[in-house]
Amino acid sequence: MPDRIVKTADQGIGSSKMADVPIDCDFPVWGLLPKKETGVVSFLNKYPVYDGRDTIIAIFDSGVDPAAEGLKVTSTGETKVIERFDCSGCGDVDTSKTVKAVDGYITGVTGRKLKIPETWNNPNGDWHVGVLHPYSIYPTKVKERIQEHRKEHLWNVGHKPALAETTKQFQDYESELSSKSPTLTQEEKLMKEELEARVEVLQNVEKKYSDPGPTYDCVLYHDGETWRACIDTSESGDLSTGPNLGEYSVTHEHTHLTPIDEMTISINVHDEGNTLEVVGMCSSHGTHVAAIAAGYVPEEPERNGVSPGAKIISLTIGDSRLGSMETGTALVRACIKVMELSKKMKIDVINMSYGEHAHWSNAGRVGEIILEVVNRYGVSWVVSAGNHGPALCTVGAPPDIAQSVLIGVGAYVSPEMMAAAYSMRQRVCGGAFSWSSRGPAADGALGLSVAAPGGAVAAVARFTLRNCQLMNGTSMAAPHVAGAVATLISGLKARKLPYSPYSIKRGLENSATVLSHVEPWAQGCGLLNVEKAFDLLSTYYDQPERDVTFNIQCCSYNGKGIILRPKLDDPPGDIGLTVEPHFLQDHKDMEDRAVIGRQISFGVRLALTCGASWVSAPAHLDMMNATRTLTLRVQTSSLPPGPHFASIDAYDVSCIEKGPVFRIPVTVFQPQPLPDCSSPTVIDEKDVLFKSSTIKRHFLIVPPEATWGVLKMATEDKEIVGRFLVHVMQLLPRKSCKSQETQKMLSVSNEVPTLLPFGVVGGVTIEIAIAKYWANIGDLSLDYTVEFHGLKPDFGQRLVMSASEGVRSVTLSAHRLLEVQPNAVLKYSEPVVRPTESKLTPLTSRDVIPPSRQIYQLINTYNFHLAKATEVSPTVSLLCDMLYESEFESQMWMLYNSCKQLMAVGDAYPSKYNVKLEKGDYVLRLNVRHENKSLLEKLQELPVVLQQRLQQPITMDSYCSRIQALTAGKKFSTASLPSGNLMPVYFTAVPSDKISRLNLTVGHTFSGTISFAKDELGRKVDTYALQYLACEPPKRNANSKDKEKGKAHDDYMDAVKEFTVGWIAKLEGDKLEQVYEELVEKFPGYLGAHVAYLHAIDSPTDPKKLPHSNEELDVTTAWCEQLIAISDKVIKAIDQEKLLAYLGIKNDTRTDAQKIKQDQEKQRGYLIDALCRKGTALCRLYALAESKSAKEKIATALQANMTDLLKYTDLTEAKAINYGVWHCFTFKHWGRAIKLLTKIQEDRPSREVEERLIEAYRQLGWNHMASYTEATLPIKYPLAYRPF
Repeated sequence: MPDRIVKTADQGIGSSKMADVPIDCDFPVWGLLPKKETGVVSFLNKYPVYDGRDTIIAIFDSGVDPAAEGLKVTSTGETKVIERFDCSGCGDVDTSKTVKAVDGYITGVTGRKLKIPETWNNPNGDWHVGVLHPYSIYPTKVKERIQEHRKEHLWNVGHKPALAETTKQFQDYESELSSKSPTLTQEEKLMKEELEARVEVLQNVEKKYSDPGPTYDCVLYHDGETWRACIDTSESGDLSTGPNLGEYSVTHEHTHLTPIDEMTISINVHDEGNTLEVVGMCSSHGTHVAAIAAGYVPEEPERNGVSPGAKIISLTIGDSRLGSMETGTALVRACIKVMELSKKMKIDVINMSYGEHAHWSNAGRVGEIILEVVNRYGVSWVVSAGNHGPALCTVGAPPDIAQSVLIGVGAYVSPEMMAAAYSMRQRVCGGAFSWSSRGPAADGALGLSVAAPGGAVAAVARFTLRNCQLMNGTSMAAPHVAGAVATLISGLKARKLPYSPYSIKRGLENSATVLSHVEPWAQGCGLLNVEKAFDLLSTYYDQPERDVTFNIQCCSYNGKGIILRPKLDDPPGDIGLTVEPHFLQDHKDMEDRAVIGRQISFGVRLALTCGASWVSAPAHLDMMNATRTLTLRVQTSSLPPGPHFASIDAYDVSCIEKGPVFRIPVTVFQPQPLPDCSSPTVIDEKDVLFKSSTIKRHFLIVPPEATWGVLKMATEDKEIVGRFLVHVMQLLPRKSCKSQETQKMLSVSNEVPTLLPFGVVGGVTIEIAIAKYWANIGDLSLDYTVEFHGLKPDFGQRLVMSASEGVRSVTLSAHRLLEVQPNAVLKYSEPVVRPTESKLTPLTSRDVIPPSRQIYQLINTYNFHLAKATEVSPTVSLLCDMLYESEFESQMWMLYNSCKQLMAVGDAYPSKYNVKLEKGDYVLRLNVRHENKSLLEKLQELPVVLQQRLQQPITMDSYCSRIQALTAGKKFSTASLPSGNLMPVYFTAVPSDKISRLNLTVGHTFSGTISFAKDELGRKVDTYALQYLACEPPKRNANSKDKEKGKAHDDYMDAVKEFTVGWIAKLEGDKLEQVYEELVEKFPGYLGAHVAYLHAIDSPTDPKKLPHSNEELDVTTAWCEQLIAISDKVIKAIDQEKLLAYLGIKNDTRTDAQKIKQDQEKQRGYLIDALCRKGTALCRLYALAESKSAKEKIATALQANMTDLLKYTDLTEAKAINYGVWHCFTFKHWGRAIKLLTKIQEDRPSREVEERLIEAYRQLGWNHMASYTEATLPIKYPLAYRPF
């Protein structure tokens, strides 16, 4: 075979075998899934059978794919993923409905006939049926891929030819007409309108096309040995082609849902067959995590996870309905599942690469249950620290919960990872990733126990259509440690040595390799060192503190450590703290009898050491089962500006070699002094050298009047563009680190300075962290400055103004001379709704915390109406923005339209979830859970805010003086405010005409933002919340004279008529006829009686009364003629010439013009109703007529009737639209019919209208649209609301 010929730059034609440069074929594979850095490889080489065998890791994540490479079997050949549960509920199917088979068929929830394969065994003959909506369990990317596939293969193949053909028909007809007389006949006009309508319909449908997804019938049955479930993915009732699976815990069966999605599913069954749990994955994150922790690839050992012999339990806590967000329900269910499974197996480790940022950490229901899993069930819980660095105090929750028993992990990157996984052209020194969250926790706890490699190329779920993928984050560092813990426990079990989650955590911390060039807050106690950890755990396994953790509470805030933000020159102060031992409990001994002996015998004498000269602590502590009090002294005045860390380590005097028994972390953020000058610049650094991963931190106490700052960065280096991750943060009391921060990736070059504005709170310590990104190669000299500016209002963080105030004054003070330009804008309408129904029930055995703590759920139902299409974001103000710290287990809402179609799902963080809704009626269902029933009872009247984006923002007027505000004089433009002066600004109430049309309700408010700075950067970040309390719209009563006695009697008679008419529509049969006759007899000239009777027997809005394309009518000729006769009474009683003459008047100047208008509009309404009812009766007669002559006669009458009707309205009006559909169906104008039916569907959606549309589509041969619409019926018109 000849050599392939290639051109080279300097040799022209040459052989590809003649390499011009050396090629390095020795790929650094150990940097793809790093294990050497932490000693895992050498440990397993030394102890190959301590590879995690005989251990179980529970993965709290997005779900693990048991079909992914490396996750099929363990190193001993056993099934890798032994249990698989979706704790979120997103895959739950209500299968409480049971049916019996008839002739081998059953009817599914969707209404489809389902064929039962003869090979199925169902001894009791009960078939549980339900429905699965796969888009609820698909990850976003999979859903988008399936939607694209379905559009291409199910929609476009029919729609594009149909549009092309219909357009050609219309163009050909237009060409044909153009060659004829310019005057078109009525028939030609209608045909042209029909063809034009068809084109318009197809174009509009293409624009509005959206795929709500398939709907699969589910059949659940017991085959005598186990539960089995089949999913009808054919959507045609062919159950033999769909997945048929047994319970995963019994059979370990799994398969893809469809060959296209490659979504690996399995099933579980709850509540004796009443709930089918279809387990999928909400992202590939969990599979990647599991592969790092315990993947096994024997052909390529470098791709093995840290503990290839470990088994995995997959517990999904991410909810596909929420993207992949974890929920309180899922977290608690996952903990319950660990507790339940612990009865039959030992779960050794939990990995949780999930978390949020809590406002506080010393309380919260979810955190309490997490602690119970560790403290009573003896599980080592490993958790990622978060990816929110580089600022300090950014560690998430968990690991930051009430006790420091979780193993928090930071993300480390090694030079080998840089070369292999990240393909960097140059290696730099290993260290912490720039984005890795840093400690300490807000209450002083260190937050991180150790650091581990935070990136890997590992297996991912099959639905990604990939074999493996690079992911990075502390999410990847945590499973590395979880796998390491499994290997350690595997070795300890093999040697029959005792351990506890406390001793494991202590062993990891005391053996970690300290990275001298990495801050302690980024590495915890250091980089994981598996070999040293095993040596410690295997040597000192019998120490008295093995089953003991020490709860430390410092200062008045009961922190788990000490964190100080002193003022300048603060004097030394004493800090009190307590240390209390907590003993490992046993879930098999709920009375804790076995603990008593250990509590009595416990005692250890400790030596306290600290390497920091500025911390003074007692030298010794005699520890027993009692709370011991210590007093420390921290002298901060001598510390240079910046962050400082110290650790008070407690050593057992009888064995210091095992390392500290506990640690008390001490962190001080020493502020740098502000320059005493008139310049706004508080930091001015020149020629600062930044290498890769260099972080410069500045701590300052923000001046009281400052409200925003600006960071300016510049360089003179022309060769390098610096990438900097800048994080500016202030930690406010009982607020998360995200509450007051600015975090942004910035590029800095020599072309122009880079500016970053950020908001600040005066008087609070601020950290400004400037980090050169870890992967940004090269040294860069940087100049940077920080300036503070401020326009401080007197109302705090939120301005609340009531319409009743009329004028609201705000007083401003300035940090320096600044230009003032007020801008207050209302952007949202926020009506408040109360529940229309509230239901409190106990949940099933799936939601009982062992041994018998029953969880209850509260479901509040809220009904609301939207007059216009808008964007809605439901907010439960009492519970929102809390998860781990919330006293309630969970909160989730589901939003439905009037047909019970699910429109949106949201949870505790309302800013993440909003939905665009059309006008109409909607139902919001809110679910809150707790084991304390009385707490839920207090929420049965819980209000919900429905934040709606205004179509046009409302700008509030501002003035420089109260007089100008009262007289609506000259508005505020700009003004200068010097430092030390005060400036009042006056805002006036919003004019009633701007909000009166918005259907105000009790408690209705408007929200937006307000700013005062003219400076462009200041306006971006120095903004405040604005809330406007509206009052009810003005009531304008028409001027009226005293009513005469005779007029009062007339009003009474009118009221009687209106009341009776209102009841006619509710009556049937003889009662209807009786009331109608009485009303006509009593008020012989009252046309409303005839119209009401017509509506009662032939409703103009009932979708069930709409025509079918081929069905026989269920009415008689006599009934139709009666309808026509009554309609004619109304038509003949109205002087149409007079009515038309009035409607032609542009301006009526008569004194009683309003009364005349009301009378004429009423006449017009009666006439339209009568003409429409007569028209529908004529359409029915046309269908009933048998002879051609009869049909022609009726067609003539129909044409005359339609001509009269169109003088007063068009067919899209609500009163006439149903008649328009009848008329189109009668003359087979299917395009016009579809337009009208679509309009009805937009205003009043119903299944009946959809069915008529399907009929019309089929008449035109648009089978793709008919099939599409038919397939969406089960999802658009479900029989019940979906389960939470």
